[in-house]
Amino acid sequence: MKHFNFGYLLKEGFKNIWNNRMMSLASIVVLVSCLIITGAASLLSLNVEHIISSVGDDNEITVYLDTDISDVDAVKIGGEIGKIKNISECNLYSKDKVLSEYKDTLGNLYESMEGDGNPFSNEYKVRLDDLSKYKETVKQIKAIDGVDSVSDRSDIARKLTKLNYFVTFVGFWVVLILAIVTLFIISNTIKMTMYSRRFEISIMKSVGATNAFVRIPFIIEAMTIGLISGLIASGVIIAIYNPVRDAASGIVAFIATATVPLENVWLPVLISFSAAGILIGTLGGFISITKYLRKEGGEILGW
Repeated sequence: MKHFNFGYLLKEGFKNIWNNRMMSLASIVVLVSCLIITGAASLLSLNVEHIISSVGDDNEITVYLDTDISDVDAVKIGGEIGKIKNISECNLYSKDKVLSEYKDTLGNLYESMEGDGNPFSNEYKVRLDDLSKYKETVKQIKAIDGVDSVSDRSDIARKLTKLNYFVTFVGFWVVLILAIVTLFIISNTIKMTMYSRRFEISIMKSVGATNAFVRIPFIIEAMTIGLISGLIASGVIIAIYNPVRDAASGIVAFIATATVPLENVWLPVLISFSAAGILIGTLGGFISITKYLRKEGGEILGW
């Protein structure tokens, strides 16, 4: 295609947006809304996964050994715990170290509890690779001789894992449904643009214009609508991300450190929203144009 032809087609695509500005605006509003909802669902899912990962790292399981276990046997038990597949880290806390943590609380009683009078037992701080295997891992730990008990945080693990599955499932269907709605809106916008220019298109085809020549301005129009929508939606998401994160942190304090900071998401959001807007716009425009040229345009114009 000649350079001046492409320039003409590019100009026509931008002109279409202005000439049909009300429909273009409606398409942009709908697409922006869809992208914001989709992006919010995706970022929520990402942050839930990040929180689960943080809880898995910070919320350690405490394994309490029998009080009569010697230091040597405690080390051997630690070796057995470390062999369990789902264990990522296993650190020994001697009973003397545990007692020292209560020094200020015990006051004068502290000295009488040192040595043989220590009522505490050796314990291990254990971290898991996969929280969904929490119960299975705890069962394996309890089966080891010398283990007295394990701190039970299965409710936290189970609830966070279920929340992650729920957000992922709902997010997938929200994205799918909104993508279909957006395609429908953009397709109708392009179809109306083509219908309003049907006689102009008829003249172009009568003098030898190809379907590709006719399509390009409308593809450019759809792509531009998609790009504008993507930029606006990403701008909104980026602008409200930190305020929403701060508000959530006011309710649950650890969210401030457990969620993904803005500097790690703003560029992926900008790129992905812009790309998604262009892709959806192009796809919606292409479907509409192809259908119109093959069927509706021919019936109306007698091609």
